[in-house]
Amino acid sequence: MIRAAVLIDGGYFLKINKKFFGKARVDLLKLSNILCGECFRLITYYYDCMPYQSGIPTPNERKMYANKYRFITALRKLERFEVRLGRLGKKGSDFEQKGVDVRFGLDLARLSDRKQIDKAIIVSGDSDFVPAVQYANECGIPTQNV
Repeated sequence: MIRAAVLIDGGYFLKINKKFFGKARVDLLKLSNILCGECFRLITYYYDCMPYQSGIPTPNERKMYANKYRFITALRKLERFEVRLGRLGKKGSDFEQKGVDVRFGLDLARLSDRKQIDKAIIVSGDSDFVPAVQYANECGIPTQNV
């Protein structure tokens, strides 16, 4: 049986969900299994970071953090599901994820290099992952971007 891994860029997924589906509730375990089709889903990795909190969090910051914490906690309970968290940095008035792309790329490269999977299904629109995808392909692991 073909073993597949699903790698989900949480920030990308949430933006797409909000833009096209108005923040629809999505069962990520079911989605992962659907994306794998006839393949055996070895693992799903979900990459994200917790929301920013200032030194003295505002009520809105606390609420956002608590909501994300509940979401991440629920994901961690799912079968063959792992959450990989980076951190959210603040640069001026902008926020940027730190460490998420590296974790994503390392996991894809590790799974591919060790031949733990036969196929990688990637839910992302980030071109930063292209080198990891190319490496997976060089290892003989086909990738499917959805």
